[in-house]
Amino acid sequence: MVRCSGLRLTQIPAGLSNHTTRLFLNKNRLSSLPAFCFSDLFLLDELDLSHNQLSSLEPGCFSGLVSSLRFLDLSSNRLTTLDPAVLGGLQVQANLSQNPWHCDCSMQVSITQLDMDKSSLEKVICETSDLPNLGATGLPLVLLVQDWDLCQSVRRTTDFLTLITMLLWFIMLLSYLIHYIRHNKVVARRHMEYLKFLESRDPFRPR
Repeated sequence: MVRCSGLRLTQIPAGLSNHTTRLFLNKNRLSSLPAFCFSDLFLLDELDLSHNQLSSLEPGCFSGLVSSLRFLDLSSNRLTTLDPAVLGGLQVQANLSQNPWHCDCSMQVSITQLDMDKSSLEKVICETSDLPNLGATGLPLVLLVQDWDLCQSVRRTTDFLTLITMLLWFIMLLSYLIHYIRHNKVVARRHMEYLKFLESRDPFRPR
């Protein structure tokens, strides 16, 4: 076990033993996790990153931990998104509480890969959401995804916009065709009237 709690660290300490099984980095000043920062800790079972200032997790930051890591604490940070690419296939019990999450499709996909800590579920709050007009803001994520498929909601919105665009194009095309037909009718009528006029002025026309 390696405990580096409360040391005001701004980056992952170098030279950690590759025999480390439990690593406590809580209560520091970490703001991001770079790719491969734990790649040498292939025996790591528990990782506590709570009470830091984490706002970004780079894809690959948990590389090397897929087969060993079982407990991950990311609570009380500044995380807003959780890209599935960041997890890299991790299957862990996770604590994501006390972060200003933006609940979207990526977040929904990510939590399905995690065994969420049951005691913290109600504290994983959607501070913002892709469904702001449906009362989703301020709800626990677990309640939101019970009633809504955030990925489908985004897709439906995209389909709706596509449908509106196609409808507008159809209306414009129909308007053009109507204008074209009416214009041709006017031209044809004028042409017929002119022909009739010429016929009436023909001196050789039998009376």
